[in-house]
Amino acid sequence: MIHSRKTSLSEPRWVGLDQVRSSLLPLKVSAWLRDSGSLTRALTSACEGRFEVQVQKQGWGKSLPGERSELNMAAGVLSLVREVKLLCNDEPWVFARTLIPATSLRGAARRLAHLGNRPLGAVLFSNPHTRRLGIQVARLTAQHALFHAACSHLERPPREIWGRRTLFSYAAKPLLVNEIFLPVIPERRK
Repeated sequence: MIHSRKTSLSEPRWVGLDQVRSSLLPLKVSAWLRDSGSLTRALTSACEGRFEVQVQKQGWGKSLPGERSELNMAAGVLSLVREVKLLCNDEPWVFARTLIPATSLRGAARRLAHLGNRPLGAVLFSNPHTRRLGIQVARLTAQHALFHAACSHLERPPREIWGRRTLFSYAAKPLLVNEIFLPVIPERRK
């Protein structure tokens, strides 16, 4: 779908995971949304084949208003924005968008700017001081900017997809990770 420059895509309504009844989440992605461990580790375990991270883009950019609010950033402050697809056997299962405020890229956290095709989760969860400060979930549709970024490779995008976003503290610095689950991801049972 092509949008004119005048079309403004919105953000989904993010809700705290602890505020959502399990019955409201689609069965196929419920366990993925609720998993409190490393998504990289879970995907690698579920993928019967080759797991890889494919960087779509990385560079300085602006946060969406909701992202900026979660990170407690002032308008106009730039973040390092990293968008990747997590693939199993060359098929995208997850689209991830990470925002790291410029002020967070100091000290030990500087290494996050140089991940290349390495998974962010492997770095975050290998540090015992990493803290997950909050998880939110959302249903995304064609009116949302993240939906279009996640489904850009699909010839026929679905009507909706689900995602979660997590505010982390890494090396005592905040970063926000959006993980959008694509239609081909297999159902996972806990």
